[in-house]
Amino acid sequence: MADLTPNSSFSLTIRLEIPNRVGMLASVTQAIATSGGNLGQIDLIEQTRNISVRDVTVDASSTEHAEMIVEAVKALPHIHVKQVYDRTFNLHRGGKISICSRIHLKSVSDLAMAYTPGVGRICKAIAQDPEEVYNLTIKQNTVAIVTDGSAVLGLGNLGPEAALPVMEGKAMLFKEFAGIDAFPICLATQDTDEIVRTIKNLAPVFGGVNLEDIAAPRCFEIEQRLRQELDIPVFHDDQHGTAIVTLAALFNALKVVHKPMEKIRIVINGAGAAGVAIARLLRKAGAETIIMCDSKGILSTQRTDLTEEKQEFAVKAQGSLAGAVQGADVFIGVSAPGVLTPEMVKSMAKDAIVFAMANPIPEIQPELVRDDVAVIATGRSDYPNQINNVLAFPGVFRGALDCRAQTITASMYLEAASAIASLVKPSDLDKEHIIPSVFDERVSTAVAAAVQRAARQDGVARI
Repeated sequence: MADLTPNSSFSLTIRLEIPNRVGMLASVTQAIATSGGNLGQIDLIEQTRNISVRDVTVDASSTEHAEMIVEAVKALPHIHVKQVYDRTFNLHRGGKISICSRIHLKSVSDLAMAYTPGVGRICKAIAQDPEEVYNLTIKQNTVAIVTDGSAVLGLGNLGPEAALPVMEGKAMLFKEFAGIDAFPICLATQDTDEIVRTIKNLAPVFGGVNLEDIAAPRCFEIEQRLRQELDIPVFHDDQHGTAIVTLAALFNALKVVHKPMEKIRIVINGAGAAGVAIARLLRKAGAETIIMCDSKGILSTQRTDLTEEKQEFAVKAQGSLAGAVQGADVFIGVSAPGVLTPEMVKSMAKDAIVFAMANPIPEIQPELVRDDVAVIATGRSDYPNQINNVLAFPGVFRGALDCRAQTITASMYLEAASAIASLVKPSDLDKEHIIPSVFDERVSTAVAAAVQRAARQDGVARI
């Protein structure tokens, strides 16, 4: 099921040489509109009496759509396409992050203190008291973003090199939203033992570890073992970041429809890392009836193909997703495009809540069921109610680092979700506003404070 909505993922800039006559630019904008492109900024680069050179920004819905738009412009008489830039590729060219020194070396004495011989005194101080590494190095504010490239976004097993752009982006988000220095580490192995061993060997540099895009079920074992064997917080964002923000959104969606958590029937489609983590956190938040489905239907106790994590949520019922959603109050999708039909949604309970979070194409397009649900959310920024992990992980790590948490607990997840939900004021809460914006500057601070409180209550904070 293709999504034909133009978006900035397929944004391009077309540099045009246009005769300096009335109506010439209008013919360009008309061609773009007729081709289904979404016109953005138009910049004048150069102008003479005879011609003007302009950069025209256009959003398309796919690479093929972008090419079609360009061909439509090229076909115009008297219009010369000088160059076409793919804005997304240009943004990534050369990488998105860099390492900057906090100290400017302006003299011999600066160099002597920052490096040899002065640095030797710092080394000895840490050797005598290892806890000083938090005060005298980057460890106190640095997170390792670790992947094996086995589950990159929704694209699959692309390997470590292809995973690097995502990890760079993650590092940007850590810095922008929480002031944390994070570094991408893409491992050339998908062996569980080797991944665990490698991360343990890297741990002295980092104050925390964010696991990313590691396929289930290995991700569960890797996180569990690292939490047992390391004394710094380990967080698998695909699991817990997704779960935290989903719960925050559900807290507020239930307020909109006036239904209590313990009374509702929830269907989760997708029983991988995110689905399992969401189900676990919903249980901790008071949900009592959860039906989980995978590509083969309901996780039933009658099935013999369930992993240990899936068995945790097996129920006596059998059947398909279509049967599971009948009468359900909530659908949460962390699965695949188009698997939820309008007919399935219409079979749900009155005032149904649908979180269709598959990216970039959701389980159902919101416009198909807008009148059949009380609340709908997706993982996308071009629809209301974006459920985005960036609301969670920067603040979670900010709080964990600031209180020097030894680990991250389920209570910390729960408090983080409550903090995010609380930022939507009752007067602002409605069906299209159940979650704060990712650019709301209060989010990271509120989550960090909640995480620290929970860490102290759980006895895992060292400060």
